[in-house]
Order: sequence, then structure tokens, then C-alpha cells
Amino acid sequence: MKKYKVGIVGATGMVGQRFVSLLENHPWFELVVVAASPRSSGKRYEEVVANRWAMSTPIPEQAKKLIVLDATNVEEITKSVDFVFCAVDMKKDEIKNLEEAYAKAECPVVSNNSAHRLTEDVPMVVPEINAEHLQIIEKQRKRLGTKRGFVAVKSNCSLQSYVPALHPLREEFGLKDVLVCTYQAISGAGKTFTTWPEMVDNCIPYIGGEEEKSEQEPLKLWGQIEGDVIVHANTPSITAQCLRVPVSDGHMAAVFARFEKKPKKEEILSLWENYVGEAQRLNLPSAPKQFLHYFEENDRPQTKLDRNLENGMAISVGRLREDTQYDFKFVCLSHNTLRGAAGGSVLLAELLAAKGYFD
Repeated sequence: MKKYKVGIVGATGMVGQRFVSLLENHPWFELVVVAASPRSSGKRYEEVVANRWAMSTPIPEQAKKLIVLDATNVEEITKSVDFVFCAVDMKKDEIKNLEEAYAKAECPVVSNNSAHRLTEDVPMVVPEINAEHLQIIEKQRKRLGTKRGFVAVKSNCSLQSYVPALHPLREEFGLKDVLVCTYQAISGAGKTFTTWPEMVDNCIPYIGGEEEKSEQEPLKLWGQIEGDVIVHANTPSITAQCLRVPVSDGHMAAVFARFEKKPKKEEILSLWENYVGEAQRLNLPSAPKQFLHYFEENDRPQTKLDRNLENGMAISVGRLREDTQYDFKFVCLSHNTLRGAAGGSVLLAELLAAKGYFD
């Protein structure tokens, strides 16, 4: 695999910092550009983030000396990179316009933002679930008038905890109804306990827009390409409640599921254990060896113990049991800034590279 030169647009925020840390010594990707708002441009990356570096590992040496560029200076940035990751904090319409500006400058965009997730010809991909949706890029390029440029996005961070566990069950047994309650870490809001002391010993039963995303985005993941667009799946019916909880990293989900054909517990466990996605088949650098890990212990998965499983890229599942109203219920956990955000975007970029979309 050739080494691709990469830029991070929105490199100074929490997700941007996670991108910087993940790209240190990456076998396929070399970080050459960091970009952010105009107020940060012209300064060394280390100078901009030194007092708000939120990662547990130090700022990578290679990134420290990079001069932060203005994220809106598309022409300057695209001259130096093969593609960009995007994690900017802007209004939705501004993000859409910026990402399409990069794409139209023939620079592919792998986005962590929500702005384009429901755009009909933009693939929203979890590599283990719907890698085939990348085929829509050809149609998107036609709309944009580009040869190389396109936008691809990852899904909402909370979906990564429970949709992976439902996916093989949906394929095998049909999935009619899902009720999910998510318990989401404060890093999902770009915060730490230092910057958000109100969250200590607290729980907030509302996260703006999160329940709508949790109910709608899985249907795009499970949809199919028809003509020039991705058509959403009609089933299952999903209802969600999303709570912010006093946890630094890790989104947990309590899931209740009803099936067209009710499975046996042993059949579910066998499907989870043996499920392999495209990321594993291609042996992508960031892919977990075992996508879904099931814990037999009644008190697992636990956020503190299990969020970093397989470098934070695996999904933890536990407490599978029959339910009195639904068919089965279980608990899931994923690392929201790794699998759910920057790590999921890096894995998507690896899939795009392996499939030749950056060439």
C-alpha cells in the first residue's frame, strides 16, 4: 500500500486531536497538514493545543511543528494532500459547503461531521456493516463534476455501540422493532470533567438531535443503492432515548429487540462470535480482529474496563436474555471517540484506500 499524504480539517478540537494521535506512525497515512479556524492559523500546532490537549498520550512530535492553516483555504490545503479528514465545529450548512468545496477541488473528504450523513448520494459507512455503499461515490462524483473528489462520512457515535450487534441478527432473523436507551460519555460533547464540571455526579436526560439520529441513521446503514441514491430501509421501527452520563469516554446502550423469526439465545451468540465484516476480510490496519466480543459475566461490559478493547475499535456485548415484552434484550458498549468518531473515520479511510478510491 502506498503512503497517502493526509490533512485534518478541524485539527484542534477533541476529535481533531484524536485524529492527530491516531495518525502517528500509521502504516498507510502520513499527516502533513493541520487546519482550523482563522484565529489559529499561522501558529504551530503545539502552541494552539498545548493548554487544551485532551488525549492521554503526548502530542505527536511530527504534529507539534506543523503550522496550522486556515481550514477555509481549500486551494492551499488541497495542493499538499491526497485526502482530508474533516472534524470542524461549524454550522451544518457551512460544513456542507466546505466539504463539497474540498471534493470539487478533487480532494476526497472523510468526514466525522453529521452534515452530509443524510445526503442521498453520500455513503455513510461502518466498514463491517455496509461497505458496498461506497459504490454510490461514482454517482456522487457525477453530480459534483469531479474525477477524484467526493465526500464519505461515518455514522453517529452512539450507533456504533448497538447497530453492530443488531446487524447480523437482522440479516438472519429479520428485525421488526428496536427500543434503545444510550448512556453517552461527555467526550461526545467535546468535553472533559475539567471543562464541564457540572457533569460530575450528574446525569442529563437530553442530548440535542441525538434521538433523531439514533432512530434514522441505522435505516440508511441498512438501506440499498437504487439508481443515483441510497434508499433507506423500511425496517426496523426504532425508538430511542439518549442520556448524557458522568463518564469520560464510552457510550453504552441498553437494547430491546423483536424479530420476524425469534432466534434462540445460542443462535444469537454464535452469530456474534462468528461475524466477520469487510474490514476483517481485508485485514485493515485499524480493524479489530474480533468485531463483536460477548461477555458471559453478569456485570460486563463495563465502561472503564472494556471501552479500550482492541484499541477501542471492538464492540462489547453482554447480558443477553429473553424479555417479557420484546424477544431479547442486551447491553452494548463502544469507545465513542475511537470506534465512534476518529477511529471509525480512519477505518473508513483505510477501506477507501484498499478499494482504490484515493487513486
